[in-house]
Amino acid sequence: MSEQTSAKARRVVVAGAGMAGVQTAVALREQGFTGTVTLIGAEPHQPYDRPPLSKAVLLGTAEGSAFDVDFEALGIDLHLGREVTGVRVGDHALDTEAGPVPYDVLVVATGAEPVSLPGAEGVPGVHLLRTLDDAERLRPVLARQHDIVVVGAGWIGAEFATAAREAGCTVTVVEAADRPLAEALPAEVTAPMAAWYADSGAELRTRARVRRVEPGAVVLDDGTRVPAGAVVVGIGARPATRWLTGSGIGLGAHGEVVADDHLRTSAPDVYAVGDCASFPSRRYGERLLVHHWDNALQGPRTVAANIVGEAPAPYDPVPYFWSEQFGRFVQYAGHHTGADAVVRRGDPAGPAWSVCWLREGRLAALLAVGRPRDLAQGRRLIEAGTLLDPELLADPARPLKAAVA
Repeated sequence: MSEQTSAKARRVVVAGAGMAGVQTAVALREQGFTGTVTLIGAEPHQPYDRPPLSKAVLLGTAEGSAFDVDFEALGIDLHLGREVTGVRVGDHALDTEAGPVPYDVLVVATGAEPVSLPGAEGVPGVHLLRTLDDAERLRPVLARQHDIVVVGAGWIGAEFATAAREAGCTVTVVEAADRPLAEALPAEVTAPMAAWYADSGAELRTRARVRRVEPGAVVLDDGTRVPAGAVVVGIGARPATRWLTGSGIGLGAHGEVVADDHLRTSAPDVYAVGDCASFPSRRYGERLLVHHWDNALQGPRTVAANIVGEAPAPYDPVPYFWSEQFGRFVQYAGHHTGADAVVRRGDPAGPAWSVCWLREGRLAALLAVGRPRDLAQGRRLIEAGTLLDPELLADPARPLKAAVA
């Protein structure tokens, strides 16, 4: 990675006004940066938090989720409704629809964008759920209690199906894989989750590929027509980095910005943070691309510290996320790839249970369903690298922290 000259920066420009971008701007001020901070967002709305979009905002119990940040008082120059179109690293200039913006340091925080369903673009009644506008368009759909087909049984699909059932809609979830969360978790862990759909009154169809979407129906590969007053697509997200093509900033296999362990990119004076960037994890021995809220909250502190010249420790967080679905609070911490043992705590058919992944006797990852204390203690054990006794760990009545070898 190129040597950064950020300590001399007087002008920091942040591309992206989601969680990662906003937190970077705020962290710069909290850490004493006195130069200009310019925050540029593509959406016209005041910057907002995304998790409530699939919950309170969607169900109409909250009008929005704007961040409680006084940008003016912090001296943050906020530009909304402005798309970024490219960057000229040699000129230290960010190109936008409204013209170029010069920078001393650029922070790329443009997040991720949902993957659309091939052939469904532009079909009436087909929706994505990523932005406030998406949630506003879906709110009346739920209020009218349409028959809804959700394509994809991942995290966002399950959360939307939960909200739609709460609103009284008939819900069918179609998933190409043989189980929910197939790309996120092992089969033996997700098997009990399939029953959650039926328990909530939603129908889950696995090994079901969409052939096409028609007005009023989704047609599956086997010819089955599923009635659909509306279709919600939740088949994943990809880093929103296409605007960086040809910029000279290195991108990875998934289109993400390849950052180092201080979140610096291959270009001088350019950082990347949040959903759009991968980073090397010393803890897990591989590069991580984390599309979750907590990563967008933590990474900005490292970026800001680098810019103000504090030389922080390498960025190596324990990934964490949560999901509220079908009356259950699901939490995950760590990274289970490479684990050599799995320990279960509690009955997965019950309301509360956990799964622990160990690597060489140390906790590598933890999934907790309705057991927030397990998650909190497990996260600390992962950070500490504590050796654990698998037999003690398997006792759900024993606190996790009491399973130390």
